[in-house]
Amino acid sequence: MEAFISSIGSILSIVLIIALGYILKEKNWFSDSFSGNISKLIMNIALPASIFVSVLKYLTLKSLLSLTGALVYTFSSVIIGYIFAYILVKILNVPIGRRGTFINTVVNANTIFIGLPLNIALFGNESLPYFLVYYVTNTVSTWAFGAILISNDTNDKQKQGVGFNWKKLLPPPLLGFIVALIFLVFSIPVPAFINSTLSYLGGIVTPLSLIYIGIVLHNAGLKSIKFDRDTTFALLGRFIFSPVVMLVLIKFGSDVLGLKDLSTMEIKTFIVQSAAPALAVLPILVNEAKGDVEYATNVVTTSTILFAIVIPIITTLLAGM
Repeated sequence: MEAFISSIGSILSIVLIIALGYILKEKNWFSDSFSGNISKLIMNIALPASIFVSVLKYLTLKSLLSLTGALVYTFSSVIIGYIFAYILVKILNVPIGRRGTFINTVVNANTIFIGLPLNIALFGNESLPYFLVYYVTNTVSTWAFGAILISNDTNDKQKQGVGFNWKKLLPPPLLGFIVALIFLVFSIPVPAFINSTLSYLGGIVTPLSLIYIGIVLHNAGLKSIKFDRDTTFALLGRFIFSPVVMLVLIKFGSDVLGLKDLSTMEIKTFIVQSAAPALAVLPILVNEAKGDVEYATNVVTTSTILFAIVIPIITTLLAGM
């Protein structure tokens, strides 16, 4: 019961920070250019620093190698998710500017900022190695493919038809992850003052991202929170399709393919993470691409709020395992 209350509290904290951004914008504390400045700061500096520090803090080379077998399940679920989301985009005829957000909502979860504290609250620190398997998969999926989908999904006529930008293959957050793996594999020490600096920078990602959502929400108006067709199907993909696919893959892998059985803790961790809310940085990515920021904000806000309802249901279902 205590873990359940803690998980609800963490979600309410996120909603309150979004509300803070909304209120401060209402009081004209922020200029019109402030949200754009936040976007650049998070994407180019704070987020890469956060990912770098997180990888070195939560992963070891030994744990990385020992858990590679479980990556079959997480990467398979991601691949299936992309295929499913792409088919839905075509069937529903999701407009340009929303497609990248729609696909990312179905496939990629807010693991590090909501998933991590939630997992610890529910299952304790012993679940961290299993969380990291999902985290690695989600990070690679988001920045090696998901972010590229958003950057190419734009209504900006000046961007359409422009030659391929090779920089999109290595966005700053993915570079942060790759550099961290190099430091991890070769056991390169990070000076304490550098680690502290990067930790401080990484610590601003979550609050600034949520404040940014509040600002965009204010600019769009509260009426922007709505459950239109595109939002509803994206949320169904996030909260129902993704965890169901993960469960089916685990059962299929062990019962049919004869793969190594996962522990109960691993199964619970993977299912909880696969049902986490949409990435908080989606509106920032969409803003950089000149896409539909209001839709991205609506998806992030509604998925974060609805998660407070979804997690008790999932927790109840997993209690019998």
